[in-house]
Amino acid sequence: MSESLSCHTTAIRAPEPPEGLERLAALLQQSRRTLVITGAGCSTGVGIPDYRDRHGRWKRAQPMQLRTFLGSEGARRRYWSRSFVGWPTVAEARPGESHRLLAALQERGYIHDLVTQNVDGLHTAAGSEPVIELHGSLHRVVCRGCGAQLGRGALQERLAALNPGWRADGSMRPDGDAELGDADATDFRIPGCAHCGGILKPDVIFFGENVPQPRVADVYTRLAAADLLLVVGSSLMVWSGYRFAREAVRLGLPIAAINAGRTRADDELSLKLEAPCEDTLAALDRLLSRAGA
Repeated sequence: MSESLSCHTTAIRAPEPPEGLERLAALLQQSRRTLVITGAGCSTGVGIPDYRDRHGRWKRAQPMQLRTFLGSEGARRRYWSRSFVGWPTVAEARPGESHRLLAALQERGYIHDLVTQNVDGLHTAAGSEPVIELHGSLHRVVCRGCGAQLGRGALQERLAALNPGWRADGSMRPDGDAELGDADATDFRIPGCAHCGGILKPDVIFFGENVPQPRVADVYTRLAAADLLLVVGSSLMVWSGYRFAREAVRLGLPIAAINAGRTRADDELSLKLEAPCEDTLAALDRLLSRAGA
């Protein structure tokens, strides 16, 4: 007795492009100088979580304030113990589709300047140039006393040497550390600066800390020369990023956004694609490639 076998192939369909994609492609084609500002939504696909839900509300406890970090050694022990657990995820992260697609669009001339609120260094790793890291980078550590800098990997080695056998499990947080729950960091040892003994701090902007004025002025200068502002993967709930949307309004520039949820600038947007970054940027890249063929 023979059996007849039939094979059925199920086609995998790409996500439907979001409404407004063709209009966004046209804006990019018409723009001579587009400035892009990115946020956490660009890095969620590589295992670094975002801060807020679709409605712009906090998903977890707010990050440590600068005043708390500087004012208490206990707070610094808690921060660096969490960072000790979370750092390997950041160190091992590689650019995702959003980072690579933005770099490709920049190389092809559709993007001129890229400003990121992220501190993971993934836009630079993907090849974007220039990248303005508005909130700094987790890959660097700076002394609050003398200004000396060292790589975060080097500090990880010092923390490991000071805390042999120290272990804790925790879930990753957006700012590069981990949520350790009830883990006791009382005995976690932290080093001072090798040059002056000062307080070591990640070279990022903490909540309650101002972005350096020259960095802000640089973005304003680039925005004044732009004719389109594109927001990718950011709710703009924090003033440090939202201020540039306000400035774009003052300058009369159109603002487009790709974000899977509410943004603080919703009422000021010329165009919004409420969809995940990776799928939307991939569809945008395909559309622009066809148009340029």
